Amino acid sequence: MKKLERITIAGFGGQGVMLLGQVLAHTGNDKGYNALWHPAYGPETRGGTANCSVILSEGPINSPVFSEADTLIIMNRPSLDKFRNKLREDGILLYNSSLIEEFEQENAHPVPANEIALKLGNSRVANMVMLGAYLALRPLFALDDAFAVVKNFLGTEKENLFAINLAALRAGYEHIGGRR
Repeated sequence: MKKLERITIAGFGGQGVMLLGQVLAHTGNDKGYNALWHPAYGPETRGGTANCSVILSEGPINSPVFSEADTLIIMNRPSLDKFRNKLREDGILLYNSSLIEEFEQENAHPVPANEIALKLGNSRVANMVMLGAYLALRPLFALDDAFAVVKNFLGTEKENLFAINLAALRAGYEHIGGRR
């Protein structure tokens, strides 16, 4: 990993954008990175896009705000329209092709997250599909490390969701062509 990874995650409210960001930040922290999760709340996101930023760094993090992301994880078209111009020229765009028509852009990776999640039996794990795909592209830590954090967030009262979340992580990872 380079010394600094800046990630913007965006989608509709309810798509698990905030959880995806929290899992990335907590897993990074557990693996020894300095990690920061910065949610965006406010009236402009109500009924529209929800977003957060995550910074993972081997060194100190000087600011929670950045103008260009190294990676965009985009769950819907309005979020793509809003954040597309905030991606570094050599950055990675990971987008949910279930809700965004495919388009040509260098370093763009379509992931049919909703379709994959529905095949697994629960559309609400599309965010974990995207997390698995991200980890295939940027192997900052193992899927099992991220899954341990997911389990912690879900807690024992949602133990029945552990298996499908792990399956979603793996499916996203495998969609990109990663190896466990």
